[in-house]
Order: sequence, then structure tokens, then C-alpha cells
Amino acid sequence: MSLELKDKCGVFGIFGHKEAAYLTYLGLYSLQHRGEESAGIVASDGEKMTAHRGMGHVQDVFDESHLQSLAGDRAIGHVRYSTAGSSNIKNAQPIWVDYSKGDIAIAHNGNLVNADILRSELEAYGSIFQTTTDSEIIIHLMARPSFRNVEEGVMDVLNRVKGAYSLVFLTHECLIAARDPQGFRPLWLGEIAGSYVVSSETCAFDIIGAKPIREIEPSEVLFISQKGMKSLRLPKADRLAHCVFEHVYFARPDSRIFGESVELVRERLGRQLAREHPADGDVVIPVPDSGSAAALGFSQESGIPLGMGIIRNHYVGRTFIQPSQGVRDFKVKVKFNFVKEVLEGKRVVVVDDSIVRGTTSKIRVKSLRQAGAKEVHLRISCPPHRFPCAYGIDFPTKEELIANRYTPEEIKKYLDCDSIGYLSLEGMLSCVSFPKENYCTACWSGEYSVPFGGVDKFYAERNRKAAGSPSFRE
Repeated sequence: MSLELKDKCGVFGIFGHKEAAYLTYLGLYSLQHRGEESAGIVASDGEKMTAHRGMGHVQDVFDESHLQSLAGDRAIGHVRYSTAGSSNIKNAQPIWVDYSKGDIAIAHNGNLVNADILRSELEAYGSIFQTTTDSEIIIHLMARPSFRNVEEGVMDVLNRVKGAYSLVFLTHECLIAARDPQGFRPLWLGEIAGSYVVSSETCAFDIIGAKPIREIEPSEVLFISQKGMKSLRLPKADRLAHCVFEHVYFARPDSRIFGESVELVRERLGRQLAREHPADGDVVIPVPDSGSAAALGFSQESGIPLGMGIIRNHYVGRTFIQPSQGVRDFKVKVKFNFVKEVLEGKRVVVVDDSIVRGTTSKIRVKSLRQAGAKEVHLRISCPPHRFPCAYGIDFPTKEELIANRYTPEEIKKYLDCDSIGYLSLEGMLSCVSFPKENYCTACWSGEYSVPFGGVDKFYAERNRKAAGSPSFRE
């Protein structure tokens, strides 16, 4: 498995609409920012399931013939970047199996921290896995003969798995949507023409003309069928653990997650950043696109005019989640162009969402100076990343995170910028609506809300898994 920092995944599902596959395709198109590695759709007409999955972007994986073959009024879809399991077609989702109780498909956003333990138990009893994803573990657990029906199996299995999950299941009879008790990842319920739809983000509702109803609550499991919708509950967690980085970077700015607008949260982050780390500058420049709203907030608070000195080429994927270091370095250069007329002779305040390894930031600072910037002041709308994530984002190891090894002053020297300022943890949490104890801050603070066997052990298991090890036992 590559140790590049990657996005998680996006899930989508719809029940009871004659254009289910087409609407799922459009929904995945809106969720493309959550995963550019693979895409897939599984559909059902109530008797037969059909599926199509492929590597690459949604528009490259599906054409008209594929969508016409996905017959039925119910479907689920998935866009993926590998957070557990290697990058190849066998790990593309949704996963679809035909077992003793019939067909079932699953799509997963998140990561299970007890996956290695569960997988070892299943293998000890003879289970043979076809993929290296932790999502397949859920299917194997559900296939046990002791469960009388799918509802019983889903509720029992979700009581056993630990970690972050926003899940959609599809059977011939129902669509199932589930969110972990801590609520790490977003998951929404909507409605279109009398049909229910679920999605990782509300931006997918906008493209199909669906109306958002509400967020699926942490620990909630929805069963949607021709009989209507039924809500069951897993045991509640002691505390919630919403991923703040969804607001900082991952979610689309036109989405609502965790009860509020992503765009407005990012503007507040920028305002708070300007209060904590003011800069003597002539122009505020956002790093598009995820830094744009924070730069607007910084500009409004500081009074320094906003300028578009960096132009993004939207035909290049997100640098943050490219699977190869060589490809990523190349795309840093082709992804952005620098407007000399805006930058030349100016003291430039550059607002970005985060710095992980620092390699892309270093190239960017160099490019700004080559474009004529007199000074370059970096302002980052979240705290320094010092710890890996265990809940669905492939942060590098601690040693590869630049803020884990160096002080801000040392990072400034490495990046060759004139100053650097990170938003404080307290300042970041003051910009979101829930109480601060209801957010996961593990990648900044090292405080993991769902315990597991230690970060180093966790990533060692993940690396063995990606290498294709036949066993994950101790």
C-alpha cells in the first residue's frame, strides 16, 4: 500500500426510482472528490443484481451501455481511494456476493480498527477472502448461519466492528444505511420523487434534484424497503467524534455536514487564522480549491485584498490523494499556474488548508518566488498534523509527517517562506458548532477516541495487508 495521504471514499444509494442507476452515477460524479481510484455501482430489480466497477474516474468507468445494463429501481454506488487494502480492481466497491441468504452488496466509507482481529478469527474458521479490504469482513460476518435474516445479521455485525463507518448495503428487498456510533464520517438521507436516497454529502442531492431530509444519526441503521423506512439503533457511544478534517479539506464547500455549511466553516477558519497569525501583506492568495473559503475569511478579517494569484487546472486530480510520489510531484507543477501580474513585487499571504509532508508546499513557495513574489507568508487553516489517522484517511507514518519531526520555525526554513502560521487546535474547534469534545482531533492531538493496538502496530498490519500477506494473525 502506498503511504501517500489519501482521501477516504464516498457512498451513495437510492431505493424506489426507475432511474436508479443513472441517479447513482450522477451522485458519484458529485462525490468524485472523495475518491479518484475506482468507482462502482450495483443495482437490483428485486430479483436480479447487476454490477459494474472499474479503476479511474466515474466518467471513465461508466458509459451509456454500462448504465443501461444496471437494471432496477434500487442501487448503491461507491468512489474509492484505498484506506485499507491495496489499489487494484479486486478491491473496488461495492462488494457484491451471493451467499446462503441471497445477494448482498456493500459500500463503505471509513476504516475498521479491529479488522485484523476479526479477519484472523474468520480465517481460523475457514473463511477465504477475495479482497484485502476491511469491508469484506462485514460480509463474511453476516454470512454466518446463525442469523435468521439480513436485519438481524446487520445489527449483530455492526455491534462487533469498531472504528469509523458510513455504510450502504443493498439486497433485493431493501437498502440499508448505517453510521458508526461516534459519527466519524458524514451520511445524509434525502428524498426525490417519493424515493429515498442516501449520500456521503448533500452536494450529491443537488445534482439530481433531491431534497435533503436530515443527517443519518450516529449509531443509526436505516432499513428502506417497499414497506417504508425503519430506523434501528446501535448502542450509543460515550462521545461523538466527527472528523474536523472533513470541514477543513475533504468535503465539498457546497455540502452540509455535521449540521452546518462547509463553506461557512472554512470562512470562519480563515477569520480565526487572521486573528491568531496576522501578516503584513499586500495580497491574500488562496491555494484553490479547498483553501479558497479560508482565504476569503482571512482577507475579510485582515483587510488585505484577496487576489487570484494561483490558478488551478481542474483537469488534474487532487494532489493530496495521488497514489504515486512521482505522479504527485509532476501534478503539482501542472495542477497550478501562477499569475505573475498578481504576484510580482508583492508581499503574498498564501492560505492553504494543511501541510502534510511539505513537499508540495516547498514546490509552491519556489514557484511563487519565480513568479516575482517579494515575500511569501504561509497561513494554514488547521493545526500541524503530527499523528496518523486510523479512521479512514491514509495519513503517512508519524516519521513522514513534517510537523511530527520539525518545529514551525524549522518547517519555515525547509519551505523557504518568510513566515508560517498554523491555526491552533482551540481556534479551529471554536469555528464549528458542536462542543469541542464531539470532534475527533487524533491527527493533531494523538488522542484516539476509539482505542486500538497502537498507531505503529496498526500501520504495520495495514502495510502487511497491502503487500498481500496471506495471514494477518499475530
